[in-house]
Amino acid sequence: MSFADLGLSDKVLKAVAAAGYTEPTPIQANAIPHVLARRDVLGIAQTGTGKTAAFTLPMLTMLETGRARARMPRTLILEPTRELAAQVVENFERYGTNHKLNVALIIGGVSFADQDAKLMRGTDVLIATPGRLLDHFERGKLLLTGVELLVIDEADRMLDMGFIPDIERIVKMVPFTRQTLFFSATMPPEIERLADMFLSNPQRVEVSRPASAATTIEQKLVATSSEAAAKRDTLRKLIRAADELKNGIIFCNRKRDVALLQRSLAKHGFSVAALHGDMDQRARMQALDGFRSGEVPLLVASDVAARGLDIPAVSHVFNFDIPHHAEDYVHRIGRTGRAGRAGHAFTLVGRGDERSLSAIENLIGQPIPWLDGDLASLSVGEGDADEGRTRRRGGRKESDQKEARAEGGRRVRGRRPRSEEEQSAEAKAPPEPRAEAPRRSAERAPNERPRENRRPDHRRDDDGDTPLGLGEHVPAFLMRPVTIKKG
Repeated sequence: MSFADLGLSDKVLKAVAAAGYTEPTPIQANAIPHVLARRDVLGIAQTGTGKTAAFTLPMLTMLETGRARARMPRTLILEPTRELAAQVVENFERYGTNHKLNVALIIGGVSFADQDAKLMRGTDVLIATPGRLLDHFERGKLLLTGVELLVIDEADRMLDMGFIPDIERIVKMVPFTRQTLFFSATMPPEIERLADMFLSNPQRVEVSRPASAATTIEQKLVATSSEAAAKRDTLRKLIRAADELKNGIIFCNRKRDVALLQRSLAKHGFSVAALHGDMDQRARMQALDGFRSGEVPLLVASDVAARGLDIPAVSHVFNFDIPHHAEDYVHRIGRTGRAGRAGHAFTLVGRGDERSLSAIENLIGQPIPWLDGDLASLSVGEGDADEGRTRRRGGRKESDQKEARAEGGRRVRGRRPRSEEEQSAEAKAPPEPRAEAPRRSAERAPNERPRENRRPDHRRDDDGDTPLGLGEHVPAFLMRPVTIKKG
């Protein structure tokens, strides 16, 4: 099947041919005809299979007729992250070279005035993140009553990241006669039920088992200590030993760990950039552009980079932290092995990660092989949950407390336990006289304040005692004579 068999316009076909594509992917071949038929679509496919083009190409064909009005976009695409929204704009620029359409990007970190100017010119395609979109609506700069087509990309992430109230508000603002498209790589049952609230008799397009990983990705588990320094050392050895490493994305669960790991790798001579949600938009785009161009071969990122970013030539993915949600694993490793290329994914696993690992293997439906031995191969010093991880109570190790109780006495940190002879000798010895604490001189320093007049906090004034109440000033109304009326 070719793109010409899908019902796309000649302008779109010329742009696709100029981009070098000849055959549609399965998700594109199955979804595009339903989109052109004005049906609601729920599309599920592996990441990296061309879901963005599956709604971009038919939208361009449908927008060839009609005209945009000021502040009233004709189509609306919602994205969970700024980077993904910017990437969708690039798709419209690539495939819309033969069209004269106004495309507006509405995301945070950019001036409101510039975005207002684009909306006032009239927008055929509005690509936005939910928060900034609602900001413009509440400021009276945007009307959604003219939206003909609503696209919610990465639907599971949009509904699972706390965007549900925002999505519900936006859906109520657009006409009920709209066409709605949902696209995602994973669709758990509870999220699918939420999606059904916004879709009307949808056509389900599922070209692969939900939450399945591409067969072109080689997946490996790496046993490691969960102690931070040892874990970073394991990652460095893994990067140096990786075969055919051209570039790689390293995923962390927490934003502060992203910055810490980036500084650690840079200190050890690696060319690396960081990407997480707390960075300003300019820094985020610079980091992403440097990684795409090959200037920076390693990118340490949070899950903000796990969804939908199309960087075709990523050779390796490293999960420094095993993801808390099993679906995130599929999206993370989906950054490599895209468009039929070979990819490699390594996940660092320590004691205490067994439950998360089991959830991932149950989701993808297959066990992930270990590299150089599983957790049982770790030595005692490398363990965490049982041997290596030190649980403290009151500032002392639990093992020390057990040992002290077994000895029948209290053990002081850093001292050896006393023998029975030493304890008996100490009991027979006469008590030493207690040294009396030196009395404080009755004379105070010239500037020292009497104890009863000192302020309760640590601050001191240079101009003597702080006046109490109103000080020497008495308001005039208090000086008025009091008149008492008789009987």
